[in-house]
Amino acid sequence: MRHAISVLRHGAWTPPVDGPTVTLGHDDRQRRRARLRADDGEPLLLDLEAPSRLQDGDGLALADGGTVRVRAADEPVVDLRCSSPAHAARVAWHIGNRHASLQVLADGALRIQDDHVLAAMAEGLGATTERRQAPFSPEPGAYAHAAPPARADRD
Repeated sequence: MRHAISVLRHGAWTPPVDGPTVTLGHDDRQRRRARLRADDGEPLLLDLEAPSRLQDGDGLALADGGTVRVRAADEPVVDLRCSSPAHAARVAWHIGNRHASLQVLADGALRIQDDHVLAAMAEGLGATTERRQAPFSPEPGAYAHAAPPARADRD
């Protein structure tokens, strides 16, 4: 079984052209330890020191020296199109106020996981919606990269 022990961030490594890949949905890209199956059918043990937020194009360094490239799976999403940046900010605020994950797309559109209640709310706020299958990579949150505070009672 392949044994993935660390993450190589997208842009910081060059994946082999025909190297192994693992395709994962958003929720499965937020792990520390999990039994996975690579796209070639081979089992893969993800065994990282700390939970990691894997992104499309990241690499998983294997204990034997190899690598596996992470691919973001297509999953049910809703793209939200707004009439202006201010309108997008307003819709994004309402999505965030419901503690839902949100991705900001390169063209300024917003993407959420498919949720009929949130999509209806966005439509009620004047956004147009498009349901589709696409990768979902939401914003990580303001504190995602912060280290936990030091505690004297921690082992």
